[in-house]
Parts: sequence; C-alpha cells; structure tokens
Amino acid sequence: MLTDTRRSPYAKVSPVEWNAVKWTGGLWKERTQTCIACTIPQLQSMFENKNISHVLENFRICAGEAEGEFDGTVFGDGDFYKWMEAAVYAAALSDDQALLAQLDDYVELIGKAQQEDGYLSTKQIIGEKKGNGVSRMGDINDFEVYNFGHLFTSACLYKRVTGKDDFLRIAERTADYMEQLYQEAERSGQVQTAVCPSHYMGLIEMYRTTGKHRYLELASQAVALRDSVKDGLDDNQDRIPVKQHEKIVGHAVRANYLYAGIADLCAEREETEYRVVLAKVWRNLVDKKLYLTGGCGALYNGASPYGNFFTDQKIHQAYGYEYQLPNITAYNETCASLGGVFWAYRMFLLNPKAEYFDIIERMMLNTNLAAVSLDGKRFFYENMLRRVKKLDYELIWPMTRSEYILSYCCPPNLARTIVQSSEYVYTVSDHEVWTGLYGCCEGRFSLQNGAVFTLKQDTEYPFDGRIRFTCENVERNLPVVLQLRIPGWARKGYIRINGVTEELRPEMAGTYQAVEVMNPVSDEVELYLNMEVRHTVAHTMVEENTNQAALERGPLVYCCETPDTASETLDDLLLDLSAEFTEEEIEIAGRKVRALSAEEYCFIRSDYDRNALYQTIRSVKMRRERVRFIPYYAWDNREYGEMRIWFPIACHARKE
Repeated sequence: MLTDTRRSPYAKVSPVEWNAVKWTGGLWKERTQTCIACTIPQLQSMFENKNISHVLENFRICAGEAEGEFDGTVFGDGDFYKWMEAAVYAAALSDDQALLAQLDDYVELIGKAQQEDGYLSTKQIIGEKKGNGVSRMGDINDFEVYNFGHLFTSACLYKRVTGKDDFLRIAERTADYMEQLYQEAERSGQVQTAVCPSHYMGLIEMYRTTGKHRYLELASQAVALRDSVKDGLDDNQDRIPVKQHEKIVGHAVRANYLYAGIADLCAEREETEYRVVLAKVWRNLVDKKLYLTGGCGALYNGASPYGNFFTDQKIHQAYGYEYQLPNITAYNETCASLGGVFWAYRMFLLNPKAEYFDIIERMMLNTNLAAVSLDGKRFFYENMLRRVKKLDYELIWPMTRSEYILSYCCPPNLARTIVQSSEYVYTVSDHEVWTGLYGCCEGRFSLQNGAVFTLKQDTEYPFDGRIRFTCENVERNLPVVLQLRIPGWARKGYIRINGVTEELRPEMAGTYQAVEVMNPVSDEVELYLNMEVRHTVAHTMVEENTNQAALERGPLVYCCETPDTASETLDDLLLDLSAEFTEEEIEIAGRKVRALSAEEYCFIRSDYDRNALYQTIRSVKMRRERVRFIPYYAWDNREYGEMRIWFPIACHARKE
C-alpha cells in the first residue's frame, strides 16, 4: 500500500491492501498497462545503460563488480529506488517472475554497495575509494538524504509486496547511520536541511513497517532540526522555523515533500501546531498558487518574493507570488505535482475531505498523465500550459517530451505513481468505504465490522459521469456505508440506490455523501455526475489569463493544438461562450481519445504586423471556425506545433 496508517492513532481513514483494488477497464487500466509494458522497461534500459545514466554502473563500482569513476546525477540512486518501487509493483501485478528475480539481484547489488556503517550513496562511496576529495554530507546539493529517503520507501513497499526482508535490512542499516548522523548534528549544532526531503515520509514508513519506534523519533527529530539551520533559504523552506510557515514558497518539490512528511508525522503524534501550519500552507497553495491542471511551481529561476532584500535568496523550480501563474514559462516540474498528490493524500488520511481528492484527481488526470507520452516512453520534466511555434529565448528543458532527461527524477516517480494508481480508489474506516479516484475497477474489502465483499465500479469516467456500484462475493451480508465523493465541479446529477433517486444540490459539490448499503448482496448504487462543458476563468490577479477562459469537462482540462484547427495560429482563436459542443472519438498515437469540438471565432489579422511589439487597432474582423479540443493529458503526441489552454473570450464579436 502507498502508506500504512491502519495503526496510526490520528489518521481517520486508512488505505486497503496494495493489491485489493484492480482496474478492469477504461483510461486508468490502459495507462497502467502501458506503464507496465512500456514505461518501466524503458526506464530500466536507461538505468542499465552506463553511457546514458550510469546509475547501475555506479552501484557496481561501489560493490567492486566494475571499475571506473562516478558519473551521472547525484540523485540517481534515489531515482533508481523509485523505479524499483514501480517495478516490484508491476512484477507482482503481472506475475512477472523474471522481473522479480532481476529485482532480487538488484537488491543484492545494493547490499554489496552499502558500507559497513550503513552509509549508502554512490558518489561519496566512489569518492572515498578513489580518494578524490569527495566527502560525505559536505554539500546538501549532493542529495544523499534524498537518496536515503527513497531507499526507505522502496524497501518498505518491497517488503509488503514480496514478503522478503533483504531490502528492508539494507534500509534499516542506512536509517541507523542517519540516527547517528542526527545525534552528532544536535551535539555540534552544525545542521543542514536535506533538499527534497523524501526521508520524512521514508522514515515514518519504516516505523510503520518495522514497528521500531526509533524511526518515528528520528523523523520527528529530522523535522525539528530544520529550525536550527543557519542562513536558511526560502528555496529550501528553512529561512524561518516550520511552525511559522503560512505560505508555500520556494522549490515546489521540496515544499510538497516537506508538508507530506509533516502530515505523515501528524498521523502518528498529536502535533497541533504542525496541523495548523499544514492547513495554512495548503490554503495558500490551492487558493492562490495552483495551476488549473494541478501543476505546482510556476517559476524557473529567480529570487524569492518573500526573502530579505539584502540577502541572496535565489529560488528555482519554485512557487512565486500569489497568482503568479504564467503559461508559456510555467515550470510545473512533474515531481512537484506528484509530491502534491502525496501531500494531498496524507491530508485526506488525517481528515477525509472531498477537496483533497479533488486536487489529487486534478493532478493525476491532467499534469501527471500529460508528463508521459501516450506510448509511455517519453517524458516532460516541466509542464507548460502554452506552447508557441518559436520562442525568442531558450528555456532550460525541451519543449517536447524526451526519452531521457539529464534530471531523470520525474520518470520513475511518475511510473511508480501510475502503476500504484488503483490505491487511490478507496480508503476505509470501520464499516465505511470512501471513494477517491473514480474508474472502472473492482476492490476486495474486509471491514472492521466483519463485512467481507467485492465492490465493483462500472463506468466510463472520466469521460462519462455515470458510475454504478455493485457488490459481489459477499461472505457476510452486513450493512456498509459507501461515502461517495461529489467533486467540486459537479453541480448537477443524482445518487440512486435501488431505484430511489436523490438529486444533487449545489451545496453538495465538494463534499462526501454517505449512502447506506443495507443489503450488499442485492443493493445497487448509481452516482451520476453531470459533465457539462465548463468555461473556466481565473482570478483577475492572474494577469496572463485576464479576459480569457479555459475548457473543462468533468475532471479533465482541455487544450487545443495546431492539428485541431485550420487557423494559422492558435493566437487568433477566441471562445464563443454560447457555442454548442459535440463529443467525438479520435485516435492519437494509436490510442482512442475523446475530444470536444465547437464553432469558435477566429480573429482575422491580415491588416496587422505580427512582429510589432505594439500597433494601432486597424480593424476587428472575425470568422467562424470549427475547432477541436483534446484532453490536456493527450497533447504533444502528434507533430510539433502550438498548444493553448487559455483563450480570449469573444464578446459581441461580429462575423465577417
């Protein structure tokens, strides 16, 4: 399971077993199968290739199985652990014995690379062997503790899926090394913040998996030590003490990992002050800094808007000011929105509110799925909301997906999240089943009240809002409460049980509605969510989107690409708010995609100079044009061209 809160005293709901739910059809099954068949092997080949990533070669050098120097990224170890998490999950789901055996070999290799004192980070181990001056814990940007954290998480999942202890024993030795490290830091007062703090979540999962309380204490100590950092940065969220945080600032991955870890801590201990911080920072994110697609972190590089003017406060891949949400230069690192899912999920376990799963769904279906090509082999590091034909400046990352990215943290993080997506379908509490992601699936439950049954969802969601729930294989026919999530966008629809219908009211949007299933053997529940096309506008302070709108239908954000219009450029298109949409099924990269089409307006610029920075309005002429819109997750799978989500609104436009 993603995180085991079944014995966590302050968690109100818990996940089900890791293999209790499986996709049986629809978008999520297709994406999961593509991940297993294509993405995970693609990543393995990248990690195995010493001329590309050098990741496994680094482990082999540490283990004495190869000669050479360290090469690749300093966080490659952690990225490989993420891939192992995806691979063991995929191998177990598909009964791939060859891959399971290969993973056992990798575990053995990692064990050989580990040092006697438990230390495990390949750059430093190779540096010590070569005597080249590379030292342990000398530079936070060497990502040693990040590597440790992903080791912990991966080893815990490995134990749960396979039942084997080998990987967990390696992780425990590294955690014991970390314990000594933090004790020394406390004594000396020389404290550094670990960047991208995956170790908070990792240590708490170690506690939950092993039952060893010292790992929980170590996680608590690690969070507390942040307050001792001298000359901290907004980029690392350590300029001010954690309990004074009110805004989400700095590096978006680091921030989301930090708050996910603190939420984990709050599930185990009474941490009132931390919970207040989580609530404040969460509101700052979702109310003022989150992209429509669920993307996190708008800025490439710059200075913190909140830091001391007279102090160097550089930030990168970061949250900016409130409402600072550019489109062409939107950064939205894939790992940041994945970190947002981890954080939102843990917030939900603490307090099951529909808003948290609304955000998870927004991130998962839009930014996260858009970060990988439909064939599962190419990836975005950053996720823009608008692409133009040509930029007059160069961005850090390519404007189309790549098979291999120098910073390869996102692809394995994405792979493990997609292959584990069925775990986001349900959580439980006593005699209640809480819905999360919707999709065609079935799940096996054994509730605390003794109810044992299989719950099926039949649906074409996210393309259709009709979801039918039935129970099968009921061993004990006991009453069950089905907590149905009514998404915040769902203003119309109904809940029907055994033919009795309750219409959804506007105030139900963004809530859970409890449905009592008194007789699981025969009761049938139907949830219908009306999926009208919505024209969405942004807050007026989002300057880039002033007088523009985006299209949403259900949980999906739609965009338009060059092949979807006859217009010379997408910049000439304007939305007709009264347009009637038709749904059509098209094929992109061999996959069926449900698109929307409508007649919109096209601005005629024949009298304009497209290269002029400013010019006088000469005429306002428009024509009608049929335009297609596709789900954002499916973009960049055809020829290179423009893409837009936000379009100007045509008000009282005159036809020509």
